[in-house]
Amino acid sequence: MDQLLKQCVGIDISKKTFTACVSKYYISDNQQLSEVFEFENQKTGFNQFVKWSRKHLDKNTPVSYLMEATGVYYEGLAYHLHKLKLAISVVLPNKARHYAAYLCINTKNDIMDARLLATMGCLQKLPTWRPPAPIYRQLRSLCRFQSEIKKHRTVISNHLEALKNSQYPHPTVLKHYQKTLKQLDKSLKDTPKEIESLVKSDEVLYNKIKKIETIKGVGFMTIVTIIAETQGFELITSRKQLTSYAGLDVIERQSGTSVCGKNRISKKGNSRIRAALYFPAMVASKYNIPLKEHYSRILIKNPKQKMIGITALQRKLLLLIYTLWKNDEVFKLDRYPGMKR
Repeated sequence: MDQLLKQCVGIDISKKTFTACVSKYYISDNQQLSEVFEFENQKTGFNQFVKWSRKHLDKNTPVSYLMEATGVYYEGLAYHLHKLKLAISVVLPNKARHYAAYLCINTKNDIMDARLLATMGCLQKLPTWRPPAPIYRQLRSLCRFQSEIKKHRTVISNHLEALKNSQYPHPTVLKHYQKTLKQLDKSLKDTPKEIESLVKSDEVLYNKIKKIETIKGVGFMTIVTIIAETQGFELITSRKQLTSYAGLDVIERQSGTSVCGKNRISKKGNSRIRAALYFPAMVASKYNIPLKEHYSRILIKNPKQKMIGITALQRKLLLLIYTLWKNDEVFKLDRYPGMKR
């Protein structure tokens, strides 16, 4: 009789629903996939899903539940399964995408994604997920709020400016715009203070951020945003994975002599990380001597494409922040050869 070696429940999550598939992997190298079933992404659906999965699983064989970190939509189910003390693994979307490419799977839909994750969980050894510290979730909410408020203020300010320069602007509309701007300015002033207070409440986190601040041109809010968006780099296992998660990985289109396209970054990752690093990279290109020299070398090769240089500096700064965080150390010029003069 064929012995069951491992089993995994693959879960593909969206905002309102999620699909699930059970994969059973046998010692003979055979695989058995269950039907793919859809559930509501809320507590009732979570309970129905647990009952459904238990009907398809062997009680005497280890089982894992694998899902992608799809925005914030996976969190409800992940926390629910964690409370039930089930073994959960959470992978970044780019890892699942690369695994699909490895298996030569080009089709992408909810059913195929659930099957892919179920297969991936059986054939690969993945770390067990544990909930990140609550402070990272709170910081992420505050940092995203601050970012959205800035965007909203720009829109309102532009509308107000246009209205002031129009003929016979309505006084009531002017008053509402001015009141809104005043409220937004107050939020923009108060939120950074709340973020700083929250960071200071965790001594370990505060000390690590202060060490990263020794990088010239990288400020407190930039660091906090990156730490919050990566949840303290909880799911990051390599520098390559981090650049891909941030969408700063380079895509090349060159093969022989017939295919010679322009290199570009994927932009498929976290746009908030790229936005947080943009101005620090601009500052570094002018005032951080090692990075300024690196930027100049890039411009010699690409004189009309300054964004290539800025992107390269964004990537360098991100990886440097990651390294200092992991090593829990301050920046020293002689410690990092790529940053030497």
